[in-house]
Amino acid sequence: MKVSELTGHALNWEVAKCEGATEEWRSGAPFLWDGVPCIRIDGHDVNYRPSTDWSQGGPIIGRENICLWSEGHDWEAKIQTSSGEWLAEWAETPLVAAMRCYVASKLGDEVEIPVELLTKEKSNA
Repeated sequence: MKVSELTGHALNWEVAKCEGATEEWRSGAPFLWDGVPCIRIDGHDVNYRPSTDWSQGGPIIGRENICLWSEGHDWEAKIQTSSGEWLAEWAETPLVAAMRCYVASKLGDEVEIPVELLTKEKSNA
């Protein structure tokens, strides 16, 4: 799937993969549970939603030096790669744009999405 089309659980899972996630529970890293990206916080499993939760996505934006720019109703996120090139992604929200940009910088323009995530997205639509 193209990174520029990622939303919801699929986008959050790809961010989680960039953050060291596995498809099984592992202490301190996001994991996939019943088709939903989760993370353990203060002893509780909570949904991992960096594309909609600033407390999860904001630190990634700061750490990765992702630049955000608004033009009308759309947001552009840019990140400079290790080779000095700039990657850009657009979305309707700053967090979605930034997380797409982050994923593209780490995993490329296209990613494989686990079937259970695609199934979960369709059932939530």
